[in-house]
Amino acid sequence: MTLVTDASAKKKKEKKKKTLLQEIASFVLDLCILLVAFVLLRTFVGEPVWVSGTSMTNTLQNRELLWVSKLAYGEGVKGMERGDIVICRYPGRKDAAWNLGASLSVTRHTVFVKRLVALPGDTVEITGGTLYVNGEAVPDPEKMASTPLDYPLRKLGADEYFVIGDNRRTSHDSRSSDVGPIGREMIMGKATRVIFPFSNWRKAE
Repeated sequence: MTLVTDASAKKKKEKKKKTLLQEIASFVLDLCILLVAFVLLRTFVGEPVWVSGTSMTNTLQNRELLWVSKLAYGEGVKGMERGDIVICRYPGRKDAAWNLGASLSVTRHTVFVKRLVALPGDTVEITGGTLYVNGEAVPDPEKMASTPLDYPLRKLGADEYFVIGDNRRTSHDSRSSDVGPIGREMIMGKATRVIFPFSNWRKAE
């Protein structure tokens, strides 16, 4: 009788242990699926991005949270329009890089919120404080009475995009020699809405 009881207790203990391992495995699997889904969402669908600084004042304010669509643009200039607010990277600007070995590395880039003012093939010029795209004056978006430095007439190449902050007086953008026109791969997505603070919920335009 004792042997039967001991065997039964041992069997129950093993079953309980197996169940616990199954629960842990299930939890780890769910966590991995969630992580993959999160990465895919950020890569292909969209992500929130904070506005940092005053380069887009008064259109966007410091510490507002934007929703950035990764689906808005296709290959090349597909879907892009002059006047879009975009999230982009600059040449040579990154926060950190981690080498994971076996020729695998992860890089964290600094991102910027700017207005797309000119597309491949367009001409860009700033003279007398006025921005001209294809010979037509582009008004100061927020009438900041800004006086940007002159920029010589330039025709953009097949993969060159010109971005400028709405607060043209203080923005660091394509006018600067260390930035210049940026490539398509540096444009990460289109800012579509301000989603925080909730009291300022609105379309980003």
